[in-house]
Amino acid sequence: MSSKSAPPLPEPLGVPVADSHTHLDMQEGTVEEALARAAAVGVTAVVQVGCDIKGSRWAAETAAAHDSVHAAVALHPNEAPRIVHGDQGTGGGGSRHGARDAGGDSALDDALTEIDRLAALPQVRAVGETGLDFFRTGPGGVAAQERSFRAHIEIAKRHGKALVIHDREAHADVLRILAEEGAPERTVFHCYSGDAEMAEVCAAAGYFMSFAGNVTFKNAQPLRDALAVAPAELVLVETDAPFLTPAPYRGRPNAPYLIPVTLRAMAAVKGLDEDTLAAAISANTARAFDY
Repeated sequence: MSSKSAPPLPEPLGVPVADSHTHLDMQEGTVEEALARAAAVGVTAVVQVGCDIKGSRWAAETAAAHDSVHAAVALHPNEAPRIVHGDQGTGGGGSRHGARDAGGDSALDDALTEIDRLAALPQVRAVGETGLDFFRTGPGGVAAQERSFRAHIEIAKRHGKALVIHDREAHADVLRILAEEGAPERTVFHCYSGDAEMAEVCAAAGYFMSFAGNVTFKNAQPLRDALAVAPAELVLVETDAPFLTPAPYRGRPNAPYLIPVTLRAMAAVKGLDEDTLAAAISANTARAFDY
C-alpha cells in the first residue's frame, strides 16, 4: 500500500460528532463520497471553510446543497496581503507605492464586501478562517492582515455568526485584537496551537478551542497539555483536511472520516471515555456554530 494512499476507515464512534473545520474542496473525490464515508463512522456534520472569495462562495453553495454541511466564509490571513500588494507569493512584503497601496486597499474592501454578503446567508454559520499568520507572511503583510482580521470580527458580530480564528505564531496579537475589538459571542480557535497557559486565557474568555490531528504528533506535548486544561465544554475536534492527518497516518491524505482517530487520542489525554467526550464535543459544536 502506498504511503500516500487514503487511510482505512476507523471504528465508528458510538456518539456522533461534527468535523468543525474541513476543506472538502481540497480533497479527492466528491462531496457526496466524503460525507458518506464520514457518516459511516459517526461524523454526521462538517463545517466547510472558505479561505478566499472563490472558496467561500463554494462553501456557501455546498452548504446550501447538503444539510450536513455548514459553511464558514472569509479571507485567510495570508490572502489579505496578496490582495493589497498584488503579491502572489506568501511573503506579503510587496513594493510599497502609494498608488498601488490605494488600489490594493480598494481591492481588499471589495473582497470584504463579498464576504459580508456571503456571511448574511443562512447556511453560512461562521466568518472564518481569519486572524493572523506570522509564519507564512512577513512583516510587510502584517498591516493588511490586521485590517482584514478587524473587518472580519465586525462582520461576524453584525451578522451574529461565529468567528473562526487562524492563529499561527501570532498568539499575543490575536488575543490583543480580539480584546480591542470585542470578540463575537461565539469565537473558535481553529487548529488550536497555543500552550496550556493560553488555553486558560481562552477558557476565561469563553473561546472554543478546536483540536486537529497534530495533537497526536510525538512532538506535540504542549498541545496535549493545553487540551488537558481546556474545559470539556469548550473543546471541539476538527480535521483541517486534507492537512494534519493524525498519527499513525501522518503524511497521508486527511478527511472528515478520520475524526474518530483524533477524538480517541483526545479522550485519552483528558482521561474521559470516548462517548463522554464525543457527547460534549457534539453539543459544543452545535452551540458554537448555532445549528
